[in-house]
Amino acid sequence: MRITAKTDIGKVRSTNQDSYSAGELPGGVAWAVVCDGMGGANGGNVASSVSVRMISHSIDEGYRNGMRPSSIRNMLESAISGANAAVFDMSQNDEALSGMGTTCVAALIADSTVYISHVGDSRAYIISANGNLRQLTRDHSVVQDLVETGKLTKDEAKNYPGRNIITRALGVDESICVDFCEEDFADDDILLICTDGLTNFVSDDDIISATSDGKYFEYAERLVELANSNGGGDNITVVSIAY
Repeated sequence: MRITAKTDIGKVRSTNQDSYSAGELPGGVAWAVVCDGMGGANGGNVASSVSVRMISHSIDEGYRNGMRPSSIRNMLESAISGANAAVFDMSQNDEALSGMGTTCVAALIADSTVYISHVGDSRAYIISANGNLRQLTRDHSVVQDLVETGKLTKDEAKNYPGRNIITRALGVDESICVDFCEEDFADDDILLICTDGLTNFVSDDDIISATSDGKYFEYAERLVELANSNGGGDNITVVSIAY
């Protein structure tokens, strides 16, 4: 597996509230966790960093070679639920952290399949060798709901004032609803996981162009640089994984 990752504060924010971790396990298995925190001066950073640490540990300790897809799903969802409970309890017990939360994408690639559990509007994509960019996750956001109900077009959504308002986040409530998907992952596919600091500032076509030459270890750096060159209006985190 070839894994590349980068996080950056961007050009506007005073702190970086994104967090990520990624790694490999025996048997050619790769995993990654990306979180985009929110809430107060320190709350977002606490929510994202605690969540990444807990979920990463759960994957490291919980995965076993030969796990069935249903077991992988349960592992990922349980990891996110555990992090949700921890972040929620912290927010209830410390006034300075009240209302904090985070998006989350947790992914695992095993046996030519990618498994993803997610909450919020951070995204996972597969980029295929023919240059097709396919979003695997569904944004839990106000603007996504408006697009799906026909109240906004996709073009209108790009500039909608409330496009950053999410409808689901880890740590905000005592319980959490986690979405899950699994997709085939070919040898020449690229898994891209990112926060909205990338997707709000870099077009789909530019993402495809930046990841089209096979120089895998440059992908995260390139995409972060593109987001910054287009304004860098938010924290930016990118993880890419390829066989």
